[in-house]
Amino acid sequence: MAPLSVHIKHAGKVHDVQLDPDQPPSVFKDAIYQVTGVPIERMKVMIKGGMLKDDTDWKKVAPKDGQTFMVIGAAGELPKPPEKPVVFLEDMDDSELAQVVSYPVGLVNLGNTCYMNSTVQAMRAIVELQTALNASSVTGLPNQLRLLFNNMSKTTESVTPSSFLLALRQAFPQFAELNRSGMKGGAAGYAQQDAEECWTQVLHALKVVPGLPGPSGSSAHTKGFVEQFIGGEMRRELKCDEAPEEPPSVTTEKVLKVDCNITISTNYMLSGILDALDGKLEKNSPSLGRQAVYTTRSRLSRIPSYLTVHMVRFAWRADIVEIVTDDLKEKLLPISRRLKEIEKDRLERRKVRKRTKVAAGQPKKDRDVEMTDASGAASGSTANAHSSENQEVAGGELQDESVYREKELKELEALVHADFLADVGSSVSGLYELVAIVTHKGAAADAGHYMGFVKRSVFHPISRKAGDPGIPEDDEDWYKFDDEKVSIFPREKLATLDGGGEDSSAYVLLYKTKALA
Repeated sequence: MAPLSVHIKHAGKVHDVQLDPDQPPSVFKDAIYQVTGVPIERMKVMIKGGMLKDDTDWKKVAPKDGQTFMVIGAAGELPKPPEKPVVFLEDMDDSELAQVVSYPVGLVNLGNTCYMNSTVQAMRAIVELQTALNASSVTGLPNQLRLLFNNMSKTTESVTPSSFLLALRQAFPQFAELNRSGMKGGAAGYAQQDAEECWTQVLHALKVVPGLPGPSGSSAHTKGFVEQFIGGEMRRELKCDEAPEEPPSVTTEKVLKVDCNITISTNYMLSGILDALDGKLEKNSPSLGRQAVYTTRSRLSRIPSYLTVHMVRFAWRADIVEIVTDDLKEKLLPISRRLKEIEKDRLERRKVRKRTKVAAGQPKKDRDVEMTDASGAASGSTANAHSSENQEVAGGELQDESVYREKELKELEALVHADFLADVGSSVSGLYELVAIVTHKGAAADAGHYMGFVKRSVFHPISRKAGDPGIPEDDEDWYKFDDEKVSIFPREKLATLDGGGEDSSAYVLLYKTKALA
């Protein structure tokens, strides 16, 4: 059905707005807010038989073109106009057009909502989530996230996430808490919230989203998306220090994140994670009949495609084998070792092609990227294959990159353990790359300011040869999302987010398992 032109009557004034019956009522309420300044949470839209609710069916309301709706509610400050005049795409020059079209959009801050905006931007890095949402018929908060993601992908203007914010506050009232001034009778306003809590609560709400299909005979259809792609399994072992003969107790639980304990002596994420996974506690010993000291040791027995880490520093090699169970490590090592070696070969081929371009007088478009040497020795046959490929590269006559990638993919797929093939959404290698960060600046988690950072390669295809669309394979730059402001954030500046200075510190990190091809 085509949008309808209707009238809004509020405080003695009449406003003209558009009503799209194909969109949920929350979209109509947002349009009313734009012209009246009445916040959605204080807005009452009168319809025949009562008030318009977020789950009202427009077919039952049967709105008509030219209809007048009565709106009740105290107006706040009207949305501010853009600082710069709107420029339409057809009026931009080539450089302006290229920049606007390539940049993802920002989200408008609706009053201390940077915690939510940064969370949403970071979650966009989970590309499979958008596929799962669009394939489902979910309602409530997951549906509002689906609509928000779709709106963000269809425009070059900053998006106002008022409908998603309303759904978030309805699902989790803690995010509707007023600031101290409002609670004391002063100017009402919503309080700043903790982005990590927002991340966790949204993930809990997304548990209703069905999982993606897997191979025939797998259990993928019985799992939800969060369990498939974001959930891990933690094996916890408890041993009594004072009674070695007492059998250890072993439990397994599902987890959505890994915590990193930060102390004054913590310099690397791995040590902070191990500190959180291992420890001591006192409990009653059945063999001793009294309180005794126990050692706890926790390790991941299942690792997802997307691993969330809650911490403030992230100087960590993207290799997770140190925090998984011995059984899982045995399954991961063959492919993780070979993938590390292949990544070295890929880097060497990029360098050769770059030198060839420069020697031929072509523009130097790419930049070398320093990569950390990976540990782990290969078997004799693997080492010979690695040496053979290096000789081929050294000859300077390279085939098309796709030829190498196809061979490498076949070799790596043969090394994938059978258990991983049936486990949709799990990591098959244990190797990860950082793709999104939520940062925080301030004295406390429920104060200060949050921003989101997402790797550029999340939004743009990788170009491996001249003429292909996309960004160069070694483009390691990021997008910085400061609410509605979006800018390029150079890879070299990531170190400034490590929490060692007065700048924003990394708070929630999202790692994605590395692709094999």
